Amino acid sequence: MKSPAAATANVHATAIIDPGAKIPSSCRVGPYCVIGPEVELGEDNELISHIAIGGPSRIGRNNKIFPFVSIGMEPQDLKFKGEKTRLEIGDDNHIRECVTIHRGTPGGGGITKVGSACLLMAYSHVAHDCFVGDHVIMANNATLAGHVIIEEWATVGAFSPVHQFTRVGAHAYIGGGTVVTKDVLPFSKTVASREARAYGANSIGLERRGFSKERVQQIQKAFKTLLNSRLNTSQALEKIKSEGDLGEDVLQLVKFIEDSKRGVIK
Repeated sequence: MKSPAAATANVHATAIIDPGAKIPSSCRVGPYCVIGPEVELGEDNELISHIAIGGPSRIGRNNKIFPFVSIGMEPQDLKFKGEKTRLEIGDDNHIRECVTIHRGTPGGGGITKVGSACLLMAYSHVAHDCFVGDHVIMANNATLAGHVIIEEWATVGAFSPVHQFTRVGAHAYIGGGTVVTKDVLPFSKTVASREARAYGANSIGLERRGFSKERVQQIQKAFKTLLNSRLNTSQALEKIKSEGDLGEDVLQLVKFIEDSKRGVIK
């Protein structure tokens, strides 16, 4: 059922809008969107499709919201007992696929806020009682626990969880895969240590793909020189290339390393 306020808006026939929602005629509401009571949209918002918005929620103007986003639903907090809390979102945001943003709780002031000109990439999550400043970027699967403050122009990298009650300072950059359990300094680059390393040839996988025993042994020999000879990468490559007929596989390995612009994991 469409609300009177949405009657003249560009609303797809399959959208369901509660009569208590306020949707200006300049908004576009795509297929299979569900907008609940006490939801207020500003001018020129675009809801592409399959978006659920619960209230009380107020969303500013000129936001673009992508499919399968869930906004303004109850917080994931076992202490929450259905109290009337809010979500507020500013202007000019891009909220990508499968993002979730929850309302606040009484214990956190009753409100979650997202500022303006933010980019929330796919699967990112803003939990209850968070405050996200303007121009913030949350990359894919970045996750904010409850009561987190992200100051303006900060970037939270992909797959980075931010612990509850922590702050991320203005203009900070959190690298992908970083677990944040303390406050992040403003203007800083904060990145988790990278422990990835290579452990030799994938011999079992290669055998399963039909590589002959000789081919696997040749690859293993090259890896032994590369990883276990205590030579640096350049020295190891020179030693591998000096050992006669390398075969196609080892030549492919050598070329891959020589073409690398970021360096290789060893």
